[in-house]
Amino acid sequence: MSDNDGKKTLGIGGARPGNVKQSFSHGRTKNVVVETKRKRVMVPKPGMAKPSVGGSNKVVKSDPAKRPAGISDVEMERRLKALKMAKAREVEDAAKRKAEDDARAAERERRKADAEAKEREEKEREERVKAKAEDDERKRTKAAEAETRAKAAAQPATAAPAEAPRGGNKPSAAPRKPDHDSRDRQNKGGKGRNDGRRSGKLTLNQALSGDRGRQRSMAAIKRKQERARLKAMGGTVEHEKVIRDVQVPEAIVVSELANRMAERVADVVKALMNMGMMVTQNQSIDADTAELIVEEFGHKIQRVSDADVEDVIHAVEDKDEDLKSRPPVITVMGHVDHGKTSLLDAIRNAKVVSGEAGGITQHIGAYQVNTDDGQLLTFLDTPGHAAFTSMRSRGAQVTDIVILVVAADDAVMPQTIEAIAHAKAADVPMIVAINKIDRPNANPDKVRTDLLQHEVIVEKMSGDVLDVEVSAIDGTGLDILLENIGLQAELLDLKANPDRAASGAVIEAQLDVGRGPVATVLVQNGTLRRGDIFVVGEQFGRVRALINDKGERIEEAGPSVPVEVLGLNGTPEAGDVLNVVETEAQAREIAEFRAHAAKEKRAAVGAATTLEQLMEKAKEDSNVTEMPILVKADVQGSAEAIVQAMAKIGNDEVRVRVLHSGVGAITESDIGLAEASGAPVFGFNVRANASARSTANQKGIEIRYYSVIYDLVDDVKAAASGLLSAEIRENFIGYAKIQEVFKVTGVGKVAGCLVTEGVARRSAGVRLLRDNIVIHEGILKTLKRFKDEVPEVQSGQECGMAFEKYDDIRAGDVIEIFEREEIERALE
Repeated sequence: MSDNDGKKTLGIGGARPGNVKQSFSHGRTKNVVVETKRKRVMVPKPGMAKPSVGGSNKVVKSDPAKRPAGISDVEMERRLKALKMAKAREVEDAAKRKAEDDARAAERERRKADAEAKEREEKEREERVKAKAEDDERKRTKAAEAETRAKAAAQPATAAPAEAPRGGNKPSAAPRKPDHDSRDRQNKGGKGRNDGRRSGKLTLNQALSGDRGRQRSMAAIKRKQERARLKAMGGTVEHEKVIRDVQVPEAIVVSELANRMAERVADVVKALMNMGMMVTQNQSIDADTAELIVEEFGHKIQRVSDADVEDVIHAVEDKDEDLKSRPPVITVMGHVDHGKTSLLDAIRNAKVVSGEAGGITQHIGAYQVNTDDGQLLTFLDTPGHAAFTSMRSRGAQVTDIVILVVAADDAVMPQTIEAIAHAKAADVPMIVAINKIDRPNANPDKVRTDLLQHEVIVEKMSGDVLDVEVSAIDGTGLDILLENIGLQAELLDLKANPDRAASGAVIEAQLDVGRGPVATVLVQNGTLRRGDIFVVGEQFGRVRALINDKGERIEEAGPSVPVEVLGLNGTPEAGDVLNVVETEAQAREIAEFRAHAAKEKRAAVGAATTLEQLMEKAKEDSNVTEMPILVKADVQGSAEAIVQAMAKIGNDEVRVRVLHSGVGAITESDIGLAEASGAPVFGFNVRANASARSTANQKGIEIRYYSVIYDLVDDVKAAASGLLSAEIRENFIGYAKIQEVFKVTGVGKVAGCLVTEGVARRSAGVRLLRDNIVIHEGILKTLKRFKDEVPEVQSGQECGMAFEKYDDIRAGDVIEIFEREEIERALE
């Protein structure tokens, strides 16, 4: 057997050798075609049955000599068996697919038959219902006609003919035949009479039986017939235009505008595009554009704004007959430690000053006093410390009379001048109370003279300002002071209307542990009652309880009465105005609007509007070191005063930044914020709860407690001073002149010098001067006296010096020796 280009020669049955072609595919032998001169013989694969002439299948084993190399009988049988199994699986899969296709087709046919049967059943049911309704209608009509004929026959012959029934059916002698042809035409879809045209008409039988329920009116049927007639004639059906009042805010979405006008959104968008505005239905337009659109569609516009929610708080014009006299509100103002609270204690016969931290008033207090002659007075006690400017300003704004307390043994101080300015700004009368006249060094005339510098001229100096010399210790002059207050109040003729919704001002606010947010309110007009719904600043609520200055619960508070109000949803700001409204929804809406406006205002403060401003602000922030702190106080006024005092601490290098200020105890959330920002927590008259203390100990957060605002401000100022970079100051300690320059192996150039002034030290800094010009600044590498390294050389002695990393030295150069000193700085 030879192999040449894929061709083999094979002798079969002694026949003459011919050409044999055999193809191979991946080691598998296909059928072999033997070409001879007489015929083509197909030789089957090895191991396959070879068809015989007699028709019997006989397995013919392949000849190992004729089988390709590397294929054994077992392998050949395994491959044939696998081929047979694959063909069997293929036939089985084909049969399975055919069965599934037949099942799906049968299912579709079944569903189609069910749907058709259901549709036929539905049509038959509708036809039965329709036929029954027509039969009932015919019966009712026949009954009505028979009844009408009976009534007509019962009437006398001389009488006037009876009025036809409401349905327009005239009585007839013979019963009316049903129009079977018309009904047949309707059933066949022809142009028969439309039963819907008469469905709205009411017959006598229908009216008496009342089984048809509510039907369309005759006017509606006529309008429908008219529209159908116009449509049949080819005319246009015009709808009646409804003119609406459209409320338009400062900005409105296009779809919302179309909805308020009851117009199609596409028409509104088209109108805007005709005006040159390419907008979609979800975009907003301004009020001016919306006004043009509303007028174009023929409606009336009503311009509204977000602030209109506060219109429910009406400024009621009180009639003269409704006004009644009210007690005067007197604010006590003056410098710190001039005896304001002590004077008020003497008037009230109380001991308030003994309960103040350090004897210094740090809250604003409100009290009512009954004088001996039965007059009722309301006093407001304000702090005198420099940090409580806002408190004094609020006290002057809500007061009727200002009592300016000045110590007779002291002079007019800065807070005294500030109190005078507040009183003048509020345009309220002033009474000067010169206190502490019982002191040995008291000089009331000096006080009156100092007041002249600030345009306060008392009566003893031929002015119009009342002044009284008093002593809070022994009670001297208190009766004269109260008499002057009553006289001043009588001149002012103070009146208010108690029979209206209450309004007032928040004097102080705090977050009480057991009672929640509490606001001290001075009622200015109307009467505040328990259960009233009110809004105050960004907060709202319902009055749960009213507590007077003596700690007693009361049911109502009239004009000029200070009360503590419980029932707020949050702590308001001191100075906010309280107004009573009708519903809680109104109060909530007003509070949410104010909160949103305040948030936008806070976001706008300090925001850079241009790139240059943004870069400038970033540059300033990078040059300033900030000291972050957290402040919690007992009342809102104290927190506000502390924040204002912190804003004044600092300079161009260091400033104090209050991350958060609030009212109430120090909580765990405050500690978390302090940990994230690396800030200490300052508590003013408050303490941290148990969880906050344990968290602070774990995280290493410092909590400091204070009861006097002086100490808090001083400690923060000292801490901020520690952030200032130390001031570097140079002290010149000597000069040396280079006499000769030597070159030393391993060292470099060494200057032989003579110390001409002061002392030369090894640790000091040096400058090399040539012709009085500094050409190098550095430190000494070596300082020797003869051959020894010395720490310093005194004036008039010679030495050797070598500079660190510098060799350009010449004879005649001067060496300047100096030391640097760091000086700690402090904020002023």
